[in-house]
Amino acid sequence: MSRAAGTEGLGTRGLRFLLGRRPALWRLVGWSVLETGQTFLLGYALARALDDGFLAGRAEVGLRWLAVAGLGVLFGAYGTGRVYGAVAALVEPLRDRLVTRVVRRGVREADGGALSGLTQQVEIARDSFAGLVMVSRSFVFTSAGALAGLCALAPQLLLVVVPPLAAGVGLFAVTLRPLARRQEAFLAADEALAGNLGVVCPGLRDVTAAGAEDRIALDTGALVDAELRAARALAHWGVARVACLALGGQLPLVLLLAGAPWLLDHGVTPGALVGALAYVTQSLLPALTALVHGLGTSGSRLTVVLRRLAPRGEAPELPAEGERRTATRWHRPPATPPTPDTRRPAGAAPTVPRPRPLPQARNAPRHPPADHPWPSGTPRAPSLRSTPVVAPPSPAPPALALTSLTFAYGPASAPVVDGLTLTLPTGAHLAVVGPSGVGKSTLTALVAGLLEPVRGEIRICGRPVPSNDAAARRVLIPQEAYVFSDTLGENLTHLRPDPVPEEELLAAAEAVGLTPLLDALGGPAARVDPAALSAGERQLIALTRAYLSYAPLALLDEATSHLDQAAEARAERAFAARPGGTLVVVAHRISSAGRAGRVLVMDGPRTTYGTHDEVLRRSCLYRDLVGGWEEAGKEAAQEDAAGEEGGDTGTGDGSQPALPLRDTDGVDAVAGTGLTGDRRHVVAHGPVGQMQVPGDLRDGGALGGEG
Repeated sequence: MSRAAGTEGLGTRGLRFLLGRRPALWRLVGWSVLETGQTFLLGYALARALDDGFLAGRAEVGLRWLAVAGLGVLFGAYGTGRVYGAVAALVEPLRDRLVTRVVRRGVREADGGALSGLTQQVEIARDSFAGLVMVSRSFVFTSAGALAGLCALAPQLLLVVVPPLAAGVGLFAVTLRPLARRQEAFLAADEALAGNLGVVCPGLRDVTAAGAEDRIALDTGALVDAELRAARALAHWGVARVACLALGGQLPLVLLLAGAPWLLDHGVTPGALVGALAYVTQSLLPALTALVHGLGTSGSRLTVVLRRLAPRGEAPELPAEGERRTATRWHRPPATPPTPDTRRPAGAAPTVPRPRPLPQARNAPRHPPADHPWPSGTPRAPSLRSTPVVAPPSPAPPALALTSLTFAYGPASAPVVDGLTLTLPTGAHLAVVGPSGVGKSTLTALVAGLLEPVRGEIRICGRPVPSNDAAARRVLIPQEAYVFSDTLGENLTHLRPDPVPEEELLAAAEAVGLTPLLDALGGPAARVDPAALSAGERQLIALTRAYLSYAPLALLDEATSHLDQAAEARAERAFAARPGGTLVVVAHRISSAGRAGRVLVMDGPRTTYGTHDEVLRRSCLYRDLVGGWEEAGKEAAQEDAAGEEGGDTGTGDGSQPALPLRDTDGVDAVAGTGLTGDRRHVVAHGPVGQMQVPGDLRDGGALGGEG
């Protein structure tokens, strides 16, 4: 379609559409004349019945005129019935044209909104257009019949009725365009708010998990305020609508009553005056009311819908399948030829929309910190045997520094963390261990800035917590990982603002251990259904996403709880080997502490910090945890050996003993009465001691939210 046609006004196109259907228009006019006759007879027959019949003492004449009025009503009703058929002859071709246009655009542009346009917007346009035709036709022919009747009764009546009627219609015509704009603005604001709530309400759990309540409240509040302003502006112009009705419909009635003595003195009969009142109250006022409300509401709705369904020119050329990902978060190297997706037609856009990204105040940064060691777009996923990056000679602040940190959940509550002072240099690997409910997750929440300490100070790379600079240097991966409906590549690169080269993405997946799942799903371009993934698979996706982020400090709050021991060890070693990275792990298994360079044992308000050997010497609790794990491991190994001698061919994994009375940390699944609980830590998340073998990560766990 040409630019001139694309910019042509809706009014011009509507007029051309009507002129192209002259037979239907003439049929509509012909049947509407019967309504004009009905309106004419309503007042004229009533006047003759009074003047020539009842007031003259000839009741039979009055009754005959009333019978004529009744016949006029019957003929008018018949004409009205035929009018609907003529209106359908105008409306249905419009609907057919709109349906054709919507279907053509949906096929040509792969428009995901075509179904909505076909089923809802087209029907709105059809109904609104039919309503406009009916009210406009009714006003024109009703007014013609009423004015003809007034002229036939007494021309003086026109001097009283026509001026205010014309003034009311003129005022409405002047205010119609601004009123339509206000109505359109209100509809747009209402749809914007409804669209926002449609995204926010299903994701309230994720909003809370990401700490985005203030941001979402601010955005939604702005939309509510915008709709309120639009509603007030529409209400102000609604006063003009009332003025039009008062001027064109109510004022003629008042003038007829007030001028009755003058009219009777100047040759107007009582019957003619009563007929004029009938014309105003029974014909003109209802027709004007329908016109004002119909054009003011249905007209705006029709304008909005037709503008949305109007042709938007030829669709832009779609990129090739392999190039489309360049516009999102990861891209394929130019040397690699794109492979078409055989599961949907070439050039078709995905049908599942990506949710609106949540604010990152409590998440990993979407922009690299200024002092980040990795150049943007450079592959940085090392192998598990990569050598550490040599620290720059200039002194740098520690990756994490806690000074006299104290926190309690209430003024009268015992401190969960009491006077903790801790310093982690860049590249350190810390494991936090302790009984369930002792406050390990509380500590990670404090470091991430999700909780504010009662006393003390927290700094990440020298930046105070909470602050935007500190939030840009840490990423928190909780136990319940968040995965959204989109491609796997979009999920993995969600925390990166720049396109991620495919080799970097694949290297990160290999380092963390996501490669088997990535291959099974079909690569980064494969779509992900969160409900179809196990809790362990979701954790692998969340871990790889955090690994690809720019945050140097990674906080793993039991983020590997649904993985087997080998997968957990691989992921932790990958994070520990990140160049310039620092790792803090809330240990799900005591074996995590053996891999860490430093261990923090939390035993209520008491803490012990040092290397594995140092803490083993100084902490009785840590010795019990390590001893219980090793003893259970030996017992399981002996049972496996006995089973092999006895011909047992079971598939049990000897490295993962089942502990019927303890959880996988080697402590009771329920915290004892002497432990300080923070009441926010999940103590048990499945059958006690249940472990998962490699290759089967599905446990039916519910979806959670990742920070």
